[in-house]
Amino acid sequence: MSNAFFKTPIAINEPVKAYAPGSAERNSLMQTYQDMRSQAPIDIPMYIGGKEVRTNTKKAMNPPHDHAHLLGHYNLGDASHVSDAIESALSAKKAWAELPWEERAAIFLKAADLLAGPFRNRLNAATMLAQSKNVMQAEIDAACELIDFFRFNVQYMTQIYKEQPESLPGMWNRLEYRPLEGFVFAMTPFNFTSIAANLCAAPAMMGNVVVWKPAGTQVYSAQVIMELFKAAGVPDGVINMITVDGPVAGDIVFKHRDFAGLHFTGSTGVFRHLWKEIGQNLENYRSYPRIVGETGGKDFIMVHRSANAAEVATAMSRGAFEFQGQKCSAASRVYVPSNIWPEVKRIFVEQVNSFKMGSPEDTSNFMNAVIDVRAFDKISGFIDYCKGQSDAEIITGGSYDKSKGYFIEPTTVVTSNPKFRTMCEEIFGPVLTVFIYDENQFEETLEILDSTSEYALTGSIMSNDRYAIQLATKKLVHAAGNFYINDKPTGAVVGQQPFGGARGSGTNDKAGAAMNLLRWTSARTIKETFVPPTDYKYPFLG
Repeated sequence: MSNAFFKTPIAINEPVKAYAPGSAERNSLMQTYQDMRSQAPIDIPMYIGGKEVRTNTKKAMNPPHDHAHLLGHYNLGDASHVSDAIESALSAKKAWAELPWEERAAIFLKAADLLAGPFRNRLNAATMLAQSKNVMQAEIDAACELIDFFRFNVQYMTQIYKEQPESLPGMWNRLEYRPLEGFVFAMTPFNFTSIAANLCAAPAMMGNVVVWKPAGTQVYSAQVIMELFKAAGVPDGVINMITVDGPVAGDIVFKHRDFAGLHFTGSTGVFRHLWKEIGQNLENYRSYPRIVGETGGKDFIMVHRSANAAEVATAMSRGAFEFQGQKCSAASRVYVPSNIWPEVKRIFVEQVNSFKMGSPEDTSNFMNAVIDVRAFDKISGFIDYCKGQSDAEIITGGSYDKSKGYFIEPTTVVTSNPKFRTMCEEIFGPVLTVFIYDENQFEETLEILDSTSEYALTGSIMSNDRYAIQLATKKLVHAAGNFYINDKPTGAVVGQQPFGGARGSGTNDKAGAAMNLLRWTSARTIKETFVPPTDYKYPFLG
């Protein structure tokens, strides 16, 4: 048995490849994309205890930008598969929890290196094909952010374990960080491949076992993640992937005595429903479950009269329309002062009208398709609503077409009503709403902004006046968990900007920091007295 205090490699953010025209990495990735697109339709199983499990119920997987093309099918499970996954996880729990921490660290450090190398193209290409991300969006998500999660979480894990109490003479105080008593249930979204993998890996790294339910629209890349975990050496049963309907999974998971935690990213409505369901079953559990959730957003850009118009326009165009606005952090509402609006509008409209939209296969496309027909119908419904309102004007986009793929033009709405529907409700698509305010009513507009939305995920202030920046930072202290100064409200990097929000946006447990990993531990204090007393009498009794 080793008795050394191990030092893990210092975590450094993975460099983002540029994929410039003619570059080797671009040619290699696009060849992988074409190979995966043209291969025979695949059949993706569930992964339960190391076994590949298939059923008679198949669900088709189609690229959102070319929905007539069949990538393959995944297998839809039922309640029995949920129960099997839980039992598999619990069977693996003892050995995994007792494995020395440095062995767990080695597994995920290996996963990072595998993803930086032989798995990079496959995971990026899968994300491009099935989630309709362009080359850059796939690279910063599926490859770089996930590599960063693995490496930085190992570093955070060691920091947590090193945190120990003081000891007075005659005693030795220690803290051990146990995994939770039971299994963790991870429910993950379609829009970030890295989030899907991290919601499984973070609890597992701390010695927990996991049942993972990915979004149906993300299963294509989820399979690559499971293959990555296996190649890295994650033991069978530690992370089990099931593809079942949400209510089917919930009916089993949230009534199970050994349910120990929920790691969730998704909609606010679903998260609130799950929290209520967990609350109704509290008396059934072995311990109080940990509930960690990152949910919706109505993210803002607040602009001061001193801001640079070109900088504001670029923050708007990038912040609102990268990955078709399908980011919980995407800019969705903007407050622009009257004095610079004409110049901001001119530059912004010029930028947006120059966007190309289409398949990720054409790397000159800035925008691609939204994820599926349900999202398409919801977003186009918002656009139709805006077209019929007297206090709203569409200045870019406004059209949509689902004949070949689920394409929605980058749509910008200007409203005279700061409480207009699209200033308040989450859309999760390429729709940005702008409110023009009197340049002399900056502070009053800050108050309107703070009270408009139930969410508090991300936001930014654009200003060249330091007093205005300080005022906005203070007034909007609870309006965003990630607050940006002179930048768009997207693009958080692991280890640099830990991510999360409060209010209706979640529990703010900050993925990309040690705070998140702490949620997956249950500390035990150990006090050892070297020479115990032999008489009950204290000195004061004498």
